[in-house]
Amino acid sequence: MKTFPALWVCATDLISRLPWSVLYQASQACALKREVYPPFAHGATCGATLGLAAALGLGGLSAAQAQAPVLAAPASAIAVPAPAPARPVRPTQTQTQAQALTASPAARNLAAWIRTSGNSQGLPFAVIDKKAARLHVFDSAGVLQAVSPVLLGLAVGDDSVPGIGERALSSIMPGERTTPAGRFVSEPGVNLQGEDIVWLSYDAAISMHRVRAHNKAERRLQRLATPGASNKRITYGCVNVPAAFYDRFIQPVFGAQPGVVYVLPETRPASAVFGLGEPPP
Repeated sequence: MKTFPALWVCATDLISRLPWSVLYQASQACALKREVYPPFAHGATCGATLGLAAALGLGGLSAAQAQAPVLAAPASAIAVPAPAPARPVRPTQTQTQAQALTASPAARNLAAWIRTSGNSQGLPFAVIDKKAARLHVFDSAGVLQAVSPVLLGLAVGDDSVPGIGERALSSIMPGERTTPAGRFVSEPGVNLQGEDIVWLSYDAAISMHRVRAHNKAERRLQRLATPGASNKRITYGCVNVPAAFYDRFIQPVFGAQPGVVYVLPETRPASAVFGLGEPPP
């Protein structure tokens, strides 16, 4: 063919302009092809291969890039995405239904009245059964969320001593350490130690907070872990909640917005305290 010499000259001129590193790579590729496929032994074919390499822009590689071996990254160097943080596990419907069945008739009746009367006025609410020493937490729709044992005031009684909120703890006698009954619009707050709490009555210094076990002799953590209600009367009047329960169900809700806390009485009927059947205040 008359055009072959011209093509060969063009290819030779093009090849002469390529960096030596690209020529080396192309020659190695031609050598491999000759071993597995004889037609590639023809020099013109290899020249075309080199020309194609130039057309594809391989000439822009540096000698170091061309000679550097391609190595697989070790497994330890492969970036593995960190697992997504686990979402808090909420109780299942079956669990909360089972917890609801363990509530006392007084607690169930009060919760039913709150839902039907709208007494909580669309706020999340809690029912504290002092006789059972149990806390029942509901969302704003009145759906039970969780139940927990709590520690309550040492003394039996449904009223706070007048002016008790202004007195030092050391001056409060054992018979005055009551958890008052009633309907309390709760508010988030902070105590003198900087701990977040939920105020039930600021004037009476009654709040709901994480249990504190500073006084080992009181065995507050052990009291929470054992069954029965009588051994859970130890506080000055505040409602002590297990820390894990508080962080999961109290702080995110009652610690962030107002709510309503109903404390059932233990010395008189609930109807005398809450005015069951009356419209919300």
